[in-house]
Amino acid sequence: MTIAEQNTDAARALQELEDDRSSVRLRAALTIGATPDASFVDTLIERCAVEPDFFVRDMLTWALTRHPVSVTLPGLLRAVRSERTQARSQALHTLSKVGDRRAWPAITRALLSDADDEVARSAWRAAVVLVPEGEEHALGTALATQLGRGEQETQRSLSRAMLALGETIAPALTVAAEAPDPHVRAHALATQRLLRDPDSGFGFAIEEAKRVVALGTPGGEG
Repeated sequence: MTIAEQNTDAARALQELEDDRSSVRLRAALTIGATPDASFVDTLIERCAVEPDFFVRDMLTWALTRHPVSVTLPGLLRAVRSERTQARSQALHTLSKVGDRRAWPAITRALLSDADDEVARSAWRAAVVLVPEGEEHALGTALATQLGRGEQETQRSLSRAMLALGETIAPALTVAAEAPDPHVRAHALATQRLLRDPDSGFGFAIEEAKRVVALGTPGGEG
């Protein structure tokens, strides 16, 4: 295939990103990723903000990672400040895949505590990938403020992010394990257990921690 033909296919793919069929949009994102062009980046980022299909969004992220970071980073950093929750969430997800630590200043406390669970979870994942050396303890302390938040899947995501920081999270967990809120205490105790025994599994750890808190046994006193 000639370069001209590739460019024609890519231009057609840009239009197909708005097709009603998710299979067509998926193929379009794949085509664009296979033939990177800086002029496509803004369209890809804009599409991430509105694309309803998870698999297509993931392919859009892949397509963005195929472009130079110098081209994608400015648009992604704008997107994390968007008022649209999906724009923030997907931009953060993409930043975690790009892995360029120049994006670290964009991971603000506001994003780590975003009211939307998907945005917050994406921020947690991005933060542990992008955190500069020496900032792990401060990040762990910030993440600990979210302990006890949301349903089990959200809590699992937070624990996974904190555990990626290693032993630096231990002091924050110790403090949280004595918090007045029983949900915070249970989540902290479960994460402590996983830090000691990563193979125990979050579901088991959180149920055991809830029992400890309910019974008021050592480590779960109110």
